[in-house]
Amino acid sequence: MNLAILCLGLLFSTVSLKCFSQQYNLDNASSELKVYGTSSLHDWHLDTENHKGYITIDKNGDLTIDKLKIEVVSESLKSGKKGMDKNTYKSLATDKYKTISFQSTEIKSVNKVSDTNYKVESYGDLTIAGVKKRVSLNFTLNLTNGKVQLMGEKSFKMTDFNIEPPTALLGTITTGDAITIKFNTTLISQ
Repeated sequence: MNLAILCLGLLFSTVSLKCFSQQYNLDNASSELKVYGTSSLHDWHLDTENHKGYITIDKNGDLTIDKLKIEVVSESLKSGKKGMDKNTYKSLATDKYKTISFQSTEIKSVNKVSDTNYKVESYGDLTIAGVKKRVSLNFTLNLTNGKVQLMGEKSFKMTDFNIEPPTALLGTITTGDAITIKFNTTLISQ
């Protein structure tokens, strides 16, 4: 009898601890994700018009991140120049690969900077044009008033994902291999 009560008590205490986890969903309207690069003609950037995602945080004691996923609709990357967008979509094979995604696989550390700010070191799978690579991603997290703000950047080479840097005008304009993604992402509780 006492063993049964002990087992039930452990089961309910485990369940109640998980109840402190809260999911926050990406607010597309107030989030920014930009891709920066260079070319033989000028520097360039792409703005993301459509992305989604979520983060699940447990604030029972120290802040922990249980899940994090961000997904960008590939053809929502816009430069303001139709020719550049077309070359970008061709390089990303958007006819076959509709999204670019990052999904965390390990949160290495969450260091508290203040009552609402944290520095996060994470690892995850970045998938671009059908190629998945494990990458590190460091960012700051601000948690206030039912809202999570993630800010950071990540640099890498397009060729790391088997993407040939785009060219234009019969190869006279070439795009640099290195790009940087900068994000300022707002996620809100539901």
